[in-house]
Amino acid sequence: MQLKNSRRVLLPVAALAAFGLVLSGCASDSGSGGDSSAPAGPGDAGTADGVVTVYGTIVDTEAELLEKSWADWEKANNIDIQYEGSKEFETQIAIRAQGGNAPDLGIFPQPGLFSDMVSRDYIQPAPDGVASNVKDGWSEDWASYATVDGTLFGAPLMASVKGFIWYSPAQFKEWGVEVPTTWDEMMTLTKTIQAKTGKPPWCAGFGSDAATGWPGTDWVEDLVLRQAGPETYDKWVKHEIPFTDPAIADAFNSVGDILLQTDYVNAGFGDVKSINSTPFGDVARVMGDGSCALTHQASFFDGFLQDPKNGNATVGPDADIWAFITPSVKAGGTAVTGGGEIVAAFSNDADTAKVQEYLSSADWANSRVALGGVLSANKGLDPANASSPILQESIKILQDPNTTFRFDASDLMPGIVGAGSFWTGMVDWINGKPTDEVLKTIDASWPSE
Repeated sequence: MQLKNSRRVLLPVAALAAFGLVLSGCASDSGSGGDSSAPAGPGDAGTADGVVTVYGTIVDTEAELLEKSWADWEKANNIDIQYEGSKEFETQIAIRAQGGNAPDLGIFPQPGLFSDMVSRDYIQPAPDGVASNVKDGWSEDWASYATVDGTLFGAPLMASVKGFIWYSPAQFKEWGVEVPTTWDEMMTLTKTIQAKTGKPPWCAGFGSDAATGWPGTDWVEDLVLRQAGPETYDKWVKHEIPFTDPAIADAFNSVGDILLQTDYVNAGFGDVKSINSTPFGDVARVMGDGSCALTHQASFFDGFLQDPKNGNATVGPDADIWAFITPSVKAGGTAVTGGGEIVAAFSNDADTAKVQEYLSSADWANSRVALGGVLSANKGLDPANASSPILQESIKILQDPNTTFRFDASDLMPGIVGAGSFWTGMVDWINGKPTDEVLKTIDASWPSE
């Protein structure tokens, strides 16, 4: 799940199915760009008119900050960037492309959706300037999410780091415990805190309206990557191994060693089943008041912690709450999961190419991050521009050449799985459905070729 710093549009399965039906009829439509040799699809095929339209999922205050991030560049380059944000981006972008009303640039929150549009010849190959920026400023892992069949079609934009374990430094000091460096050490930490307090150490909330269950998928993805490694993770995402593979079952079982144990959850809320009824943001309140010792959530969680309605906790190494990355099986592991966006062009005119190049640059990354609330994996980003200690820490992780980064698996899977059966499967699992049955059900939903 991506919120605040990494945005996944939360669509019910029916909407995702409708989206697939829309796309199935798009490939044969001709564009309206005036050049019959251009890839199928709408958009300006060659006229630079000083206006570049951008469409994405970023809305409200963050949309205002996005527009502010390029305001000076707009004036200096005499290009009017017109941004439109929509919570219905994932369905509307296909409809607009088919109907000849696509934007010049789209900000895609899911690589799977981006790749699907590329496969239907709607997306233009990345211009040379964009390709150069991606080569210089982004890791191979990140570049791969904007690449289809060996060709670069877009560029990464913002990012989030998932898999943080949030805790109270003061409580750790009181209990005489330290940040774990391996998964086994974290399990020992869990047992120690439970023994010292006589209460469950962990709290979790899977509640998110129609998207209830997504925080559980983040847990599983972390464990697949850390236990089975990036190669198995990649095969899982592509369905080269099924959900019923032992590696995936092992990840579920490891997560269950915490989330399915009544001695370990659900601090401040109730029993194991209360995880499903607890809104994920409400966890910040019990972390802030000290009734929960540990929770698993992405880098955006600091915003919830610092919200006055949740207790206005401070975040930092010596503050009320701090965080460490979910440890790997072996000490020193550097694998992390996360999310982000891909900027892709429907048009190939000079103005569009110029804006896309700017958005792929370190200059833009520094401009946006300095405004607060988000981060980027661009190598040229100065961590000092980040607005909070956890964002600064996240940038260091993303920029570390030893970090193995993998995009959120459910965002890479077909929507009916990643934003459907995987989410509902997590809910069923918390409610007591056996792991093997859950995995069989999820795997059976994978669309046939």
